Formats: sequence, C-alpha cells, structure tokens
Amino acid sequence: MRFIVSSSALFNRLQTIGRVINSKNTLPILDCFIFEIQDNILTITASDSETTLITNLELVESDANARFCINAKTIQDSMKEIAEQPLSFDINPDNMEITANYQNGRFNIVGQSADEYPEMNLPQEDMNALIIPAETMLNGINRCLFATADDELRPVMNGVYFDIQADNLTFVSTDGHKLVRNRNYGIKDHQPAAFILPKKPATILKNLLPKESDDVTLKFNERNAYITMESSRLICRLIEGRYPNYNSVIPQNNPYRVTVDRLTLLSALKRVLIFSNQSSALIKLHLESNQLVVSGQDIDYSTSAEERVPCEYGDSPMNIGFKGTFLIDILNNMGGENVIIELADPSRAGVIVPAEQEENEDLLMLLMPMMLND
Repeated sequence: MRFIVSSSALFNRLQTIGRVINSKNTLPILDCFIFEIQDNILTITASDSETTLITNLELVESDANARFCINAKTIQDSMKEIAEQPLSFDINPDNMEITANYQNGRFNIVGQSADEYPEMNLPQEDMNALIIPAETMLNGINRCLFATADDELRPVMNGVYFDIQADNLTFVSTDGHKLVRNRNYGIKDHQPAAFILPKKPATILKNLLPKESDDVTLKFNERNAYITMESSRLICRLIEGRYPNYNSVIPQNNPYRVTVDRLTLLSALKRVLIFSNQSSALIKLHLESNQLVVSGQDIDYSTSAEERVPCEYGDSPMNIGFKGTFLIDILNNMGGENVIIELADPSRAGVIVPAEQEENEDLLMLLMPMMLND
C-alpha cells in the first residue's frame, strides 16, 4: 500500500507525541509509533503503557487502509533534515519493508506488526465529564507544575490535583516545602469530584495546550483520564490515593503584609543568591518601614551580599528566612507586576499572592520558612 503526506506536518506531529515514549521501555514495541490509516486519515499513537497520546493527520493521498508500527527514533531522525515537500511511503505488507521517497532521495526501514501493540483503554460509560477552556487548563497546569514533588514514598504529591467543586475548579500542587493553589471560578455547575494528574501527562499538556484555541473535554474515573483536544487525545493513568488537606496548611489572618514589585525582588534575589550558602540557599528577608532588605551569606567562603528593595510595609520590623531557589521559582511562576507577601511569624509559612488577581481567579502560593542563624 501507498500513502503521501506533508513531510513537515508529519514531522511536527511525531515530535509532539514522541515526548510520551520513554528512553527505556519494558515492552520493545513501545519504542514505536503505531500508524493507522483509515479513509485518508493517518492516526499516530505513542504510549509508555501509562500515558498514551493520539494525533490525527489528513493525508494527501492513500490507496488502502492499514496498521503498522515504526521505530520512533528511526523515523524521527530520518525526517529531521527533510524540507517541506510531499513524502511518499510504500509499505510491503508481506515483510513490513517501508520505503519513503522524497525529492532527490529515499530511505528504507523495516516496520513491525501493529498486532503486538497494546490495546488502548477507551472511555467508559458513567464517567465524570468536564469542559475546560484550553487557556484555563494551561494556566492551572503552568502555575502548579513547578511545585510538584518527586517523592516515591508519597506518590500523591507527584502530580497536579484537580479539585472540582460546584462553583470552582482548583488546581493544587505541593512538594511539602512550597504549595500552589489556583482557584478558577469560571468553571461552575459540576458535581464535586477530584483526581491527581501525574507530572508526565501534565508536562505533555503544558506543551500541547498553547496550540489549542477551543475547549478541552476532560473525562475521568478513579483510574484514568481521557483528555480530548482539537488536534490530539491524551489517555493517562491517574495517581491513586488521598491528596493532603491543602487548605489546612495555609496560614490565616497573617498580620504582616508587604507589597513589592515582583521583578525588582526577583532580580535582587538572583544577585544575592550567588553569595549565599550553596547547599542551603538560605536568603534572609528583613522587613522595616517601606523597605525590604534581602541578604545572604556563606560563612565557609566568607562571602555575603545585601540589597535593599523599596516596598509598602508599615508594621514592626521582622526577619524571616526562605530557601532562595524556591522563592525565585514562586516569583517566576506568579506573573503580574506587584506581589503581596503575607507573614505571621518567622516559624510559619509565608503566603504570596498577586496584588491584582486575574478575572475569575484566586491564585495563592505558599513557602515554608527556614531557620535563621541569628
């Protein structure tokens, strides 16, 4: 059989779904893409057995329906330097020899039978369903992903928690040191439900969603999630277990509030962090009248740095320590011009929120403090 496809369109789709494939797979067939041709539509699937990504591509021409597998690395590497042009594939069903012809050249590869490829679990009846604007889902995942954990002992913290309530959808992530809670009030009228999306499919969605303009359809049960977008479908195994009560760890009624320019504070932190202890990355914040003093030191190498950042603060002086790399991560993922840092005392977590929340959103980030030496 034979089919013709745009080389750049095919390569772009292969690059997108190729992120699913692990460098080492328990089943050798999972090193491959599965190609399925039906009525002039090419469906390409990649899987690691827990996460599956499926995309469709319209062919220029095809003379038959077919199913076969191609090694993912081989096909991607062979197409990397081919300029945009019609690419013709001829497949011999007897020995699975595949010949790709293009302007001024061709290459031959050997495919594999699609019968060896694991069957995909398709959506079942009686599943929870949710329609989310692509931008809303992208923002929620973007803001949470950096705060997910890599903890084998507590796997429930290794993903983004979707907490669906009647009047909002809340995205949550935490690694025990920092926490993100991004509540969106534009998603309403749904039965309360929740699930934990693992980090790998969340990262894949982070790369896919910027290209989407329509709503995303999300279906899920206790074990799996099925996410349908305009150009692709993602099927993934969910993390099973009970997520921590995130609201209980957020300090309430914090008496100390400082408003500061986010980028000014971020730049000061990056400069001072160079001179702090490399292992602890401890940064000290000293609050006084309309001034925030950022300092760090490394006693072992006799280095130190201090910067003064203007801010809005009218309470009594206060000192608190944070891990500088974590605070930088939070400010990088916060967005907005000004941020408000809410504090209670040096032993309790600091709450950081945008000075101006986006429409229908309530974004909050939390960072646990570090003990100061003095």
